[in-house]
Amino acid sequence: MTKLENCGDTLVVAHNGSHGAYEVGKRTFDVLSPLFVIVEFSWLFALIALAIKLDDSQGVVIFRQTRVGKKGDRTFSMWKFRSMCSDAKERLAGLMRYNEKDGPAFKMAHNPRDTRVGHFICKTSLDELPQFFNVLFGQMPIVGSHRALPSEVAQYAPYQPHRLLCDAGITSYWQVQRNRDSLTFNEWVGLLYVKTRSFFTDLKLIFRTVGMILIARGC
Repeated sequence: MTKLENCGDTLVVAHNGSHGAYEVGKRTFDVLSPLFVIVEFSWLFALIALAIKLDDSQGVVIFRQTRVGKKGDRTFSMWKFRSMCSDAKERLAGLMRYNEKDGPAFKMAHNPRDTRVGHFICKTSLDELPQFFNVLFGQMPIVGSHRALPSEVAQYAPYQPHRLLCDAGITSYWQVQRNRDSLTFNEWVGLLYVKTRSFFTDLKLIFRTVGMILIARGC
């Protein structure tokens, strides 16, 4: 388990003796789990890809978005099944006045850029299945901090980059909050996972994530 203490503006990280075992166990899990998901659910990957193309043939099937990795000194392309129309980026500026989030993040409950298939796979979190390839390639873990965009990191307050001490994960504390859409940006970038990460924390977040998927609380 990782213990963090605030010393002025500096975050000091102290590890106990089990830290090395935790890291090895976490990476082993992050290799075996994606292999199982990709092999066992390859038919679902193919079905979703076909549905996306039939619904909107103009855009790509896999959407790539740059996210910030550990310590903020590297970025990677995070993969998702495309859930929005092919001109979603161009339409964003016209929708900014409807943004329901504070800070640099954008969130809109009924986003007109969502396709019909996209709305379904986003609500059921099926749009995130390609991220198991990111995990397999070591770019992100299954459980971690919330995934940050470079534009969000650029506007962090002095203490907020500390959350980048942990890699962004497929799931996080933010994603299992029932009221996550009402959280402020300051709460969104909280340090809870950085402070409490452990085998138990990871398992707890995985089980809670499955529960959120079953009640279709994605997006």
